Amino acid sequence: MRTINVGPGALSVSEISLGCMRISSMEPAAIDKLISTALDEGVSFFDHADVYGGGGCEEVFAASVKRLGLAREKMVLQSKCGIRKGAFDFSKEHILASADGILKRLNTDYLDVLLLHRPDALVEPQKVAEAFGQLQAQGKVRFFGVSNQNPTQIELLQKSLPMKLLFNQMQLSIAFSPMIDAGFHVNMKDEPSVVHDGGALDYCRLKDITVQAWSPFQYGFFSGVFLDNPKFPELNAVIDRIAKEQGVTNTAIAVAWVSRHPARMQTILGTTTPQRVKDAARSQGFVMSRADWYEIYHAAGNKLP
Repeated sequence: MRTINVGPGALSVSEISLGCMRISSMEPAAIDKLISTALDEGVSFFDHADVYGGGGCEEVFAASVKRLGLAREKMVLQSKCGIRKGAFDFSKEHILASADGILKRLNTDYLDVLLLHRPDALVEPQKVAEAFGQLQAQGKVRFFGVSNQNPTQIELLQKSLPMKLLFNQMQLSIAFSPMIDAGFHVNMKDEPSVVHDGGALDYCRLKDITVQAWSPFQYGFFSGVFLDNPKFPELNAVIDRIAKEQGVTNTAIAVAWVSRHPARMQTILGTTTPQRVKDAARSQGFVMSRADWYEIYHAAGNKLP
C-alpha cells in the first residue's frame, strides 16, 4: 500500500482509507472481517464521524478492535464533529464535548485526526483555536483538518489556529468531478466553468493540505453507484476494458483514477464489503496512464473546451 506524507512530514497515511459510516448495523463477525481485511491489504487509516450511526459506528468499531486484539499504534483513527440536528456547531464547548464523546466511543486515549464536519456559518475561529489547542495540549488529538470547505473558509480558520490544518475531505469520483471540471473551463461561460468550491483542489495543493476523496463510486450526492450502472453504459464499457487490460476489477480502476491525480489524494472507501476493499487495494499495483485517465473522463460525459 502506497503512503502519503501529510503536511508534508507530519503524518504518513495509507493512500486508501476505510470509511466507517455504514457499519453500525452490521453483524459483529462482518465488522471484524471488514476491518481485518482492510488491515491485511495495508489500509490502516479509518474514517469516522460522531454523527455516523448516531455514534454507533464508533462504538461497534471499538468493539471489533477489542475482539480482534488490534494494537492501537497500528491504526490511524480519524473522526469528525460539528454536525447537530438541523445545524452546524463549531463552538468551543461543542468541539470539546464531541471529542470526549468520540474518544469514549472509540475506546482510545487519543485521536490521530479530528476534522470539522462541513462549514458552520456562525464559526468563531478564535474559539476553534482554543478548542484545538486544548485538545492537542491534553494529548487527545494529534492533528486537525476540515471537510467540504473552500479556500476562504480554511484561510479564515487558519488565521487563528496555532497548528496547520492538514486535511480537507471533499466529494470526488469519476462521475462527480466539479473540483476538476472548473479547472478545464477557465474563462468560459458553460456550466462546468462555475467554480463551486473556490478552487479548493489547487489551493490544497499550494498549501500542502491533503484532499480526502469521499464517495469515490457515487455519481451524485448519494444518488447511487456508477459502476455496473446501466445509466452509464459508455463509462462502464471504458472502465471494464481498462480493468481487463490491467487484470483488475472496475473498483480498482475507479480508485486508480482518483489516485492518478498529482495532488496525491487519499481515497475514502465507504464500502462494507471486504471483497471491494481487496479490489480497491489492487489499484496500488499500477499507475493509470494519462491516456486512460482522459478517456475515462470523457466517457463520464465530460467535454474539454
